[in-house]
Amino acid sequence: MPDPVQPVFAVIGEAILDLVGPADDGASTARPGGSPMNVAIGLARLGQPTAFVGRMSDDPVGILLRHHLERSHVDLRFVVRAPDPSTIALVELAAGQASYQFSLRGADFQWSPTELAQLPAGASVVHFGSLASWQPPGDAAIAGLAARLHRDEAVLISYDPNVRPMLLPDVTLARRKVERAVSVAHIVKASAEDIDWLYRSEPVGAVARRWLDLGAEIVVVTVGQDGATAWTRRQPPVSRPAFPAPVADTVGAGDAFMSGLLDALARRGLLAPSALDELSDAATLARVLDDAALIAGLTVGRPGADPPWRTEADALR
Repeated sequence: MPDPVQPVFAVIGEAILDLVGPADDGASTARPGGSPMNVAIGLARLGQPTAFVGRMSDDPVGILLRHHLERSHVDLRFVVRAPDPSTIALVELAAGQASYQFSLRGADFQWSPTELAQLPAGASVVHFGSLASWQPPGDAAIAGLAARLHRDEAVLISYDPNVRPMLLPDVTLARRKVERAVSVAHIVKASAEDIDWLYRSEPVGAVARRWLDLGAEIVVVTVGQDGATAWTRRQPPVSRPAFPAPVADTVGAGDAFMSGLLDALARRGLLAPSALDELSDAATLARVLDDAALIAGLTVGRPGADPPWRTEADALR
């Protein structure tokens, strides 16, 4: 057999099962979820060689999630097989918007530094964020890995806090954790809702510039159907509209935007910290945001976190 393709992207974090509902008859629908898993699937479906680096249970839910990743061609060689149970999220939809409740004793949050030593050698980009990046005890191991990779200048690092306020009751501690992650990331993507909860009345632009001062090279803030804005140190912010699409629900929209953003950079040969200087060109940055918006738009048009395949995206680009 030929050697497996070496992954370009390594995505660290949780793979969980969303129970979405209840419907009018009281039933709930089970769908695979978890922000990092969604990002990995989005990248792989767009044709980017992608490895998921997660702790996954061998229970029935874990097996279901593995099969979901495999069907999207995600590399699972670096998954840790964990004895802990899988994580389940209860998702309630109201007018297409999602709210969440989580079980927090799952395999996804028990990382040790030794387990994270299995990071794919040769990957160009490491993406992290969401629950696993700020849920103890494993958050410290992920933070330590990100800091080491940043110090060694080995890879491009991207980060999405994907804040869930019900799991972060102490906003001061949450802000400290997020800013620690921002300081070791080159690319940061957040939603306006994330920033509003973390910084209350502080303007989004001021927060973006604060994150640039902490070390990020590019900060992108999404505002749902109002589009997205990107900040860099070398030019005024660039804003682009959302892709016009009917909204079935917003589950996985931010994750789809993140995978679309990283894919857009990969297709332009910008997967190195030094290459991000090219994003000082406003036209290039606008096209990158448009590509990301397309992927998010296709995802919100259908139920669940179901990002498009390369052929679907190319047909509309």
